[in-house]
Amino acid sequence: MAVAAAACGSPATAFQNLLPNLSFAPKPFTSGAVDLEDRLLAALEANGARLDNSDEIASVVSQLEASQSIPRPAIAPQVYGRWRLLQTTNADTASPIQRKAVDTTKFDIFQDIVFAEDDPEKLLVRQIVKFSETNELCVDALASTSAYPLPELTDRQGTGKILGLNILGVSLVGDDAEEDPERPDSRVRFVFDEGKFDFGAFTIPYPVPFRNPFFRDAVKGWIDITYLSDRIRISRGNKGTTFILKKEE
Repeated sequence: MAVAAAACGSPATAFQNLLPNLSFAPKPFTSGAVDLEDRLLAALEANGARLDNSDEIASVVSQLEASQSIPRPAIAPQVYGRWRLLQTTNADTASPIQRKAVDTTKFDIFQDIVFAEDDPEKLLVRQIVKFSETNELCVDALASTSAYPLPELTDRQGTGKILGLNILGVSLVGDDAEEDPERPDSRVRFVFDEGKFDFGAFTIPYPVPFRNPFFRDAVKGWIDITYLSDRIRISRGNKGTTFILKKEE
């Protein structure tokens, strides 16, 4: 089910006619995959850390990635909507800002895969950090898949290091960034475009000039969806991190 986002942080409104006319031959879920999902959720709850490199969790993630899941996940109907971030690995190549935000477990973090209200063909990946019911940080990225291609999203050229330093994260590029041919339509490309802190009565722009040509290549990225079901999504990003997310009702 696809969703359109009315505004940054507003409740998403679902409607079916935005979905591309695609046919799928989904693989049936096995009881083994469901059991693995249950094991993963239990391990995450017991672990309690949102930024961690748990060997136990990594093992279950690898088993899920090797199991049957929804094919062509980047364009499957189940991918659209709001996802809650449960955990991400603590990669040295990730953005220090990202690691700090993720490690603050008292704030809920969501990732919405939605369509812009003013353009049903504009796919967005929206990152939301909820400080309270009314206060949040919202960062929008323009997204591209085979169903909703964005010409601007050419391959990233630079690793992202600035003067040799990891400021915005260090990305895989070139041959290291090639898509897995055995996982067709698994990649969602994106480029961060705008962000703001929303405090209800007023907003403050996010202090990164995403649209500045000097930064534009550095704020490109991608996620490869390596496992997708109706409730769990596992993705691996261009900066070496693994994300585990749970679908919101």
